[in-house]
Amino acid sequence: MRFLSAAADPTVLDRAVSYPADGPLAALTAGRIREELDAGRFRPEWIWLAEDGGQVLARALWWGRADSERPLALDCLQVRSTASDPVAVATGLLEAGHAALGTRPLYNLSLPADWDGRSELAEAVAWRRGAALRTGLSREIRRLRYEWTPAAGLPEAGSRLTFREGSDDEFLEAFVRVSAGSLDEATRDELRTKDAGQLAEEDMRFYLDCPGERSWWRLAELPDGALAGLAVPSATPYHRNVGYLGVVPEQRGKGLIDEILAQITRFHAAEGAERVTATTDTTNVPMARAFDRARYDVTEIRLVLEAPGAA
Repeated sequence: MRFLSAAADPTVLDRAVSYPADGPLAALTAGRIREELDAGRFRPEWIWLAEDGGQVLARALWWGRADSERPLALDCLQVRSTASDPVAVATGLLEAGHAALGTRPLYNLSLPADWDGRSELAEAVAWRRGAALRTGLSREIRRLRYEWTPAAGLPEAGSRLTFREGSDDEFLEAFVRVSAGSLDEATRDELRTKDAGQLAEEDMRFYLDCPGERSWWRLAELPDGALAGLAVPSATPYHRNVGYLGVVPEQRGKGLIDEILAQITRFHAAEGAERVTATTDTTNVPMARAFDRARYDVTEIRLVLEAPGAA
């Protein structure tokens, strides 16, 4: 078996793009892959094939933003349904890709909400999870993917908070404060190995690098001027996004998260957004309930497999 990069062999790219989807998980069309290549979010060096005797056995596509030096996530992993040991094939392909890329990006699997009750989907996830585990992507997080559209109607604005622009230093402090006691699994994991200040700096850099504008960000304050939380509307390369929001620990449990989420949603709606997406961990029940109240619908479950301690 050989593992081939589309950067090393130009013919690999055409074979990777035309590789047929023969499993139960939805796969990208050739047209969509070409669009992502043109936008710089897929690149030849991030596309790998496993081949045996001239037959393509598997495909791996890693994704990044147009300005990313390295890929951010494994977007697609497929092995032919005729393979006798899909875990072994996928493991070899991922190991070859990781070695060449010099990194182990997370693997983001988008699944229907009822996937674990459907045997064909559960089996398709099982071998992918097995290959991810063998290649060091051993931490698993399940996230709910939400979506708001204008048809759902706007959430109520609320009256207890005011929102204002703030300096970078003020936002840095707000990121630090809302991270304390967070139910977000990635945040909790990060805080095991670094202090809140380091994490806040990384979070700020991440959102500054996103397609959204810094001018969209707002601090949420109580009538006496005390900080209640922050609202960071953002965007992906495809649509508007909730981004980051949170309430400081001493103000939690009062329903203020609803007003902050409403601020973000109403801001995007005023800008003409036809879709606003968001994700939260399945374990973050208060945040999930806030999305439900704000008329966001669950569209899928994202199974995230990543290396422990990964940012």
